[in-house]
Amino acid sequence: MERNGSIEVICGPMFAGKSEEIIRRIRRIEYAKKKVVCFKPGIDNRYSPDEIVSHNMTKKKSYVISSSKDILKYLDDDVYAVVIDEVQFLDHDIVSLCEQLANKGIRVIVGGLDLDFRGEPFSVTMELLARAEKVTKLTAICVKCGNEATRTQRIVNGFPAFYEEEIISVGAKEKYEPRCRFCHEVYHKADFMKEIKG
Repeated sequence: MERNGSIEVICGPMFAGKSEEIIRRIRRIEYAKKKVVCFKPGIDNRYSPDEIVSHNMTKKKSYVISSSKDILKYLDDDVYAVVIDEVQFLDHDIVSLCEQLANKGIRVIVGGLDLDFRGEPFSVTMELLARAEKVTKLTAICVKCGNEATRTQRIVNGFPAFYEEEIISVGAKEKYEPRCRFCHEVYHKADFMKEIKG
């Protein structure tokens, strides 16, 4: 019996081309005439309510889910691959579900942010990275210096966000930009207030 199950993780900051890479892999699977089922969290409605969409507006139809267990409702015996975009928005049960699917012989491809706007790891993505057979870490271009960007900068009213702000806040170019390690800025509110008071 052929055993092909595996987990592949595509990660990096915003604007690195993660969704573009996911869609490229979907197309290759479809070209091979194999069945692929795609999913995205309902919270991610930036460009389309029911499609995986890259920032370049490349699109792929997907099922919208609110929790990881919803995925099982859409799978049958002839599924070759399961694709999940923006995996960092899902509950922690997605990790064991991905393991379960891979153990059943399904190719699991997930994409998402590895770091939040503070530069801290998303736990779901980190655990999937540790369990994956294949990892692709993409980079963007830092808007400040032009070097490779590995971080995502959140901007609020034209300024870097405070560390204490909500971690999940869905947005695109109006709220986020790619930055390198040295141009990435995160302020603790208390330190910022001391600084402006002098």
